[in-house]
Amino acid sequence: MTFEQRAEFGEHLRNLRLQAGFHEAKVFAEHLGWNPPKVSKIENGRQVASDTDLDEWLAATDVDEETAEQLRAELSAVRDERIAWKQQVRAGHRARQDEALDLESAAKSIRAVELAVVPGLLQTADYARHVLLASASLHGGNQDIADAVRARMRRQQVLYEPGKSLEFIIAEAALTHPIAPPEVMTGQIHRLIATIGAPNLRLGVLPVGTQLPFPLVNGYWIVDRLVMVETLTFERRITDPDEVQTYIDYTDRLWKVAAEGDDARTILTRLTG
Repeated sequence: MTFEQRAEFGEHLRNLRLQAGFHEAKVFAEHLGWNPPKVSKIENGRQVASDTDLDEWLAATDVDEETAEQLRAELSAVRDERIAWKQQVRAGHRARQDEALDLESAAKSIRAVELAVVPGLLQTADYARHVLLASASLHGGNQDIADAVRARMRRQQVLYEPGKSLEFIIAEAALTHPIAPPEVMTGQIHRLIATIGAPNLRLGVLPVGTQLPFPLVNGYWIVDRLVMVETLTFERRITDPDEVQTYIDYTDRLWKVAAEGDDARTILTRLTG
């Protein structure tokens, strides 16, 4: 997806808002029960609307069903594209964290599978800083690392919100090929151990040497019915129902070979020694 595509879609939504008589974005945000910046971010192409966001926007602007279906198809096409990391971080690394916060806060289900890094929602601040510094060294972007770390920590409020289903599978290799110094990794592993048994949260570890149900090349996140696949150079967002279901089915298979509970605690504790 290019910024121009996102901006064009945002302009369509802005026109709907104005046609519905909401001449101030702040008033429209209040009508939807959103934070005011969210409306401007979506309209300016700095944030991609979720399916729920679009449905609420369409309901508030009272559009006809034909227009609604056209916009749903346009949103799907906009999201189901590659988003280059260099493009995403051009305005800074914090913006990507703020976008994730909005997405995760609205979600009922979050499932993450990571092969090389601890999922952002489970990272300590020190570990997150090293991850973001590594990203900045590769992809560039505004060096707002301190702000980005704080934003990533704010994302973690979803871990304590009732009614959410949270699942995280981490490859042991993500911890044995560390991205941070030993003392930071030790603190990070202790954080993972502390999450075992937390309400609404399921943590699994893929032990080294485990036979996987199918070769896995990239980590991915499933947020409700949106799949986000991260590669070295881009992020792909998938909304096609059949593709999304394939990721859901594969994740279910991974849980059958992942270590959980005391087994996961044993692996993690061994890594701190």
